Parts: sequence; C-alpha cells; structure tokens
Amino acid sequence: MTMKEVKSERIGRRKFIKTAAVVGGVAAASTLGFPMVSRAQTITLKMQGAWGAKDIFNDYATDYVKRVNEMAGGRLKIQYLIAGAVVGAFQVMDAVDKGVLDGGHQVTVYWYGKSKAASLFGTGPVFGQNAHQGLAWIYYGGGYALYEELLKALGLNIVGFFAMPMPTQPLGWFKKRIKNVKDLDGLKYRTVGLAADLFQAMGMKVTQLPGGEIVPALEKGVIDAFEFNNPTSDRSFGAQDVSKVYMLGSYHQAAEFFEIIFNKTKYDALPTEHQAILKYAAEAASSANFWRGQDQYSKDLLWLRDTAKVKLYRTPQSVQKAQLVAWDKILPDLEKDPFFAKAVKSQKAFAHRVAFYELLNSCDYKLAFDHYFPKELGF
Repeated sequence: MTMKEVKSERIGRRKFIKTAAVVGGVAAASTLGFPMVSRAQTITLKMQGAWGAKDIFNDYATDYVKRVNEMAGGRLKIQYLIAGAVVGAFQVMDAVDKGVLDGGHQVTVYWYGKSKAASLFGTGPVFGQNAHQGLAWIYYGGGYALYEELLKALGLNIVGFFAMPMPTQPLGWFKKRIKNVKDLDGLKYRTVGLAADLFQAMGMKVTQLPGGEIVPALEKGVIDAFEFNNPTSDRSFGAQDVSKVYMLGSYHQAAEFFEIIFNKTKYDALPTEHQAILKYAAEAASSANFWRGQDQYSKDLLWLRDTAKVKLYRTPQSVQKAQLVAWDKILPDLEKDPFFAKAVKSQKAFAHRVAFYELLNSCDYKLAFDHYFPKELGF
C-alpha cells in the first residue's frame, strides 16, 4: 500500500467515526427528547378532606391535590371532596381504612378515639419544640416508624404522610379577657384530642366538636368558649360575630400538622412512581401551605382587630405555665400505655436536642420587632 493509499484510508476511518458519533448523538438526543411514556388509563383516587369549603384548610388540601395532579401528568389523578361529601369530618380515617375513600386530608387528633397516642403526632405536649421540629421528629427522629407501628397495632389499613407545620394555635375565643387561671375554671370549652385531657385537668368542661359545629354550639350555649386553629379559619366560622375577645398563645396545640392518608391496599397497588408522587407532593405542599398561612393568617388577624373590632390579648404567662403543669399532671396516667410512653420518650429526647440548638442559636426576633415597631405588641 502506497503512502497515498494509507493516508486516504485514515481519512476514511475518521469520517466514519465522526459520522457514527453524530448519528449516535442524534439517536440519543431523540431518546431524551421523546421518552417512553406510559399511556395507560388514568388512575383516579377519591379523597375527602375533614374541612368545609370556606376553610383555608380546604385550600391547603387542594394545594396538595394540585401538586399531585400536575406532577403525575394525567396518569394519576386525585378527585377531592369537602367534608361531609361522603362521611363526616371525624369519620375520614374509618372511610379510608375500609376503602370507602381512597384518601383523606385531616389531622391525627380526629381519630384520637381509637388511641390517645394518635394525638402525639401533632397535638401532644410541648417540650420546647415547635411544629417544624415536630415534623423533623416525624421524618428524621424516629416518629414515622412509631406512627406506622401505631397504625399496625390498631389494624388500620393506612399509609400516611405529614405536612404543614402549623403556627401556635391560640387559646381561643372568650366572652371576656382571660387574666388568670381562675378565669378558666368551669368554662364550657371546645377543643379536641389530648388538649381535652389538658383543659379538663385545669378545671374546664370540655366538648369535642368538628370545626363546622363550633359557632352553632356557642350560639346555643352548649359551649362558652372555643379554640380551633388560626385567625383565618376562625374568621371563616364567624367567630368574630359571637365573641370579641381573642386570646393568642397557648401550649395546648403548639406543634400540629396535617395527616394525608391513603388506603394501603390501594396505595400498594400503584406504580412506584405514583407512590413517590403522593409522598413527595406532601413535602412540597407542606412548604406551600406554611407560606400561604403566614400571609393569610397575618392579614386576617389585622382584619379581626381593625374591621371586626375584636380585642386581641396575649394569653398570660401564668396561664401558659399552668398548662405545662397540667401536662405534667396528665402524662403519668397516659404513659401507662407502653406505646404512648415509648412515643413520648422519643419525642421528648428529640425535642430536647433540637430545641436546645434552636433556642440557643436564634436571635431575639421580638427585640427586633420592638425596635422597629415600638409598643405595638403590648407585652
């Protein structure tokens, strides 16, 4: 072979390799640009919330549904229903467990009648932790394994996720300002879950009611006072029309979050990518819910004060201290249940560590607020 022929063969090989690379690249790009997408029939899940149509909690539920539906690209869809569409607010867990509903949006305290330990997953005692740290316990401190253990022990055919670290819930609505613990004695009061045990230990007469029944009960004299959750929900109930005293700050429910549940049989039958969407949409909705709440709660609190002429008061420290003492009083009996004791021990240990860090490290936000808006808080 002459030198000219050798050179020509080398050029030919280079052209072949270059052409092959281009063709291969186009094929790869085509594969990336047009992925193999399943066109199977849409899977539709029927979910009901525990909330009325006008409650911001209903908006939070639809925040979750919106994220699932959009991420699933039409292959998985949640059909969402408001409270009462199929079952009452307190019956969502049973309906999902039995497969009457595929999913539910609620709080664990709404099935507290099955086990008081359910209340630990959102409405338990406060050892210094806030709701963000409560969710951290769920997902990184062993709380989720305990939740699954409780579901199994109760024979509940449920898979659940948690979302929305709720701000501290107000002590609530009263006919007159609460100045000390004696002002609570004998009051007929609405709350739910372990908070009922707490306030009973403080001398109050407690009735457990879903949100939609609160104001009618107050109007009929069934209760004298109540708490629900936040300024926006309370406004939507019309609390300002039947009471003009709103007490802010309390230890009865200071670290709650939503529980998003699915029938386990239905969930296990889903493709793994659909299961992942249902799981991670809860995390996405958690942030979206909190941001929405910060905006709307603050607006509605000012509306209650300035337009509805509601008197806003900080719950006295003496009352909050009495709540802590009451928690100490009721916990020993509750901890006779081995599971309850184990869950509280885990929660308390995690709270001790993370609250120590948070409280030692956080700046004094109130000091900054008072610096720029002096005398506005009033305490």
